[in-house]
Amino acid sequence: MTFCVVGAGFSGAVIARHLAERGHKVVVVDERAHIGGNCYTERDAETGVMVHKYGPHIFHTADERTWAYVQKFGTFKPYVNRVKAISNEHVYTLPVNLLTINQFFGTTMGPKEARAFIESKADKSITNPQSFEEQALSMIGPELYRAFFYGYTRKQWGLEPTQLPASILKRLPLRFNYDDNYFNHPYQGMPEEGYTAIVQNILNVEGIDVRLGCSFESLEEDFQHVFYTGPIDRYFGFRLGRLGYRTLDFERFVDDGDHQGTAVINYCNEEVPYTRISEHKHFAPWEQDKFSKTVCFREYSRLAGENDIPYYPIRLVNEKKMLESYIELARAEKGVSFMGRLGTYRYLDMDVTIKEALAACDVIDTAMQASELSLPAFFVDPA
Repeated sequence: MTFCVVGAGFSGAVIARHLAERGHKVVVVDERAHIGGNCYTERDAETGVMVHKYGPHIFHTADERTWAYVQKFGTFKPYVNRVKAISNEHVYTLPVNLLTINQFFGTTMGPKEARAFIESKADKSITNPQSFEEQALSMIGPELYRAFFYGYTRKQWGLEPTQLPASILKRLPLRFNYDDNYFNHPYQGMPEEGYTAIVQNILNVEGIDVRLGCSFESLEEDFQHVFYTGPIDRYFGFRLGRLGYRTLDFERFVDDGDHQGTAVINYCNEEVPYTRISEHKHFAPWEQDKFSKTVCFREYSRLAGENDIPYYPIRLVNEKKMLESYIELARAEKGVSFMGRLGTYRYLDMDVTIKEALAACDVIDTAMQASELSLPAFFVDPA
């Protein structure tokens, strides 16, 4: 059989390799000039630093299968994401933990005292938070919300926090100890040679034909099935309208030595136009001292236009309604499965993308045993 995989990111690479290892031919197409999707990494030509071209990506997961899978294709070095935040000209540690609370309020509380203190600040009248703002006020109260989340969120999403769903904030941890590890997953790390090398190794198997700078719409071959990781609305020619995304602009600058002393600093105040600065040598601490110069990126968020790279699905009420209509179209379509962040219009971390692709491979194996290949439009319900 001959299959087509649209998109050379993690979702597409995992599916393509699985099919090729079972003796099938796979055409992988991507409009960009490189593989890896938004996880693409490369050596900066001026400094030699490994840079995450489309913003920082830190690998973290609680899924043993996913962790074992990525380690087959490259060496992962230990890495802990320790984020700092500047609010009202003071530097704090994120996520909000015991140090942040004591620094912010000028106290020396222990865990029990801090928990009770924050509970006293929380708005108890909000029992079923519906918006980002209600979720924040019910968790941490007005002072921490205004200092760390209100301005940053308005810059990141271009919307009032009252317009955003509560689910966005539910992902953010709140700790009553001094743990400043941004993630709490047991498996965390950074690929020694970057993410591009990992994806390249996944795709490096007989039977895969990678075509870069190539659009799916330009293909003329017939395929037994298409695995589509591009934007679901684009597949249908935007006939129902365009789903909303935020995109990012990056302002690169170079400095001597060490610019900010850490990988990521968030800028929480609205009057600062960018959301954060990333200093990429700190994403590879095992080699950072060998570079005399450092490269940083200021990050700006805005609404994605027709020719912009989509990053974050907005998923407001009107997007959800439009998405439901596109889902109906997809379920009626024959010979195509929609996958990944763009194909399902969901915010997905790398580990979830790979985990879902591996689970899809299990479904594919079962379907291959049948006399007629029948695969679902979605391996995970995007609604």
